[in-house]
Amino acid sequence: MAAQRKASRYIVPVAVAGVAAATIGLVPALAASGDPDLPEITAQKLIEKIAASDTQALSGTFRVSTDLGLPAFDGLLSGLASGAGASEGPGTADPSAQLTRLVSGTHTLKVAVDGPDRQKLTVLDGKERYSLVHNGDEVWAHDSRSNEVFHEKGAGGTGPAPEKELGEELPATPKELADEVLKAAGDTTSITVDGTAKIAGRDAYRLVVTPKQQGSTVKAVTIAVDAASGTPLKFTLDSVDGGRPVVDAGFTTVDFSRPAASEFAFSVPEGAKVTEADEVEKGLEKAGKGGDKAPQELEKALGDLGLGGLGGGGVDGGDGDFRVIGEGWTTIARLDTGAPAPKTDEAPAEAQGFLNALGDQVKGKFGSGTVFKTKIVNVLMTDSGKVYAGAVTPQTLVDAANSGK
Repeated sequence: MAAQRKASRYIVPVAVAGVAAATIGLVPALAASGDPDLPEITAQKLIEKIAASDTQALSGTFRVSTDLGLPAFDGLLSGLASGAGASEGPGTADPSAQLTRLVSGTHTLKVAVDGPDRQKLTVLDGKERYSLVHNGDEVWAHDSRSNEVFHEKGAGGTGPAPEKELGEELPATPKELADEVLKAAGDTTSITVDGTAKIAGRDAYRLVVTPKQQGSTVKAVTIAVDAASGTPLKFTLDSVDGGRPVVDAGFTTVDFSRPAASEFAFSVPEGAKVTEADEVEKGLEKAGKGGDKAPQELEKALGDLGLGGLGGGGVDGGDGDFRVIGEGWTTIARLDTGAPAPKTDEAPAEAQGFLNALGDQVKGKFGSGTVFKTKIVNVLMTDSGKVYAGAVTPQTLVDAANSGK
């Protein structure tokens, strides 16, 4: 739990442009003045160009649009947030509380990067601003709406650097995000260069990664690569369901010169309430012991629905039977919880409506169950207690369950 919170806390200052992928792209309103005329390049050479790129400094603006195909869940999240933000909770400036809003909708962000030790990101929301600054061994965050400040000392310098911790678990830059996708290259993947584009006023090649396998929810991943530096400028993930991209993230303006050192300086605004990171951790520990009801209620709701086992038994060495089915783009994770799954009507009211909106009842040789759907990741929970999850279509999950694997 602590590791997950540390990752969520640092993902933006460390990832900077990569946060768009995490979430992962840009609305199609990026600068476009006609496709540039560039020398032809093979997919292999373009991949090598990405791998060789070593952009250490940049600044600019990018927009991220995410559409997972989920029903509205503002009520569910707001209830949890209010519990998490109780008197000894994280507070509104804590990155782990603020950055959840990037998982849906369209957002404009300003970024500045100067190597692994200095990054700054500002989320623009009308007249409101949320700023996150990583400068050496300190992390500062400020929420202008509440005038609250989050501070952590020792975020770098001594001990493991946060970017190293993140690098072991998730892509930390646009280049690393692209690298993760390109690792799928092989018999299950087609990689081609599909023309050129103008991104943030710069000439770019369009690298298109397409699954060859049937049953994946991914239609294609398109990476716009800066022709001069090899730096990925835009990342788009399209679903087989069509419609808007699941993730469409990229720069609208970008400058590869080194930002001024003053860009990463932070002064506590007048009258701001400052919360130290260790206070947040103490508040979360108290919440886990009964201080706040919302986290407990969420944990109970997920546990009642069998979802608690997804992060526990089997995967982390618990009692569940965990295995991986298939390979490539149609890989499915299967977990046998060993207990029948309760119905969604047994969940608390605030979670019940959300889960009902996501779920479809299905039947097959395996018996019956419920498929919880998004445009990319789908989960089948059988009434007998088996859970199948992957970036595959619901029918692919049903077929896996029918096979008895």
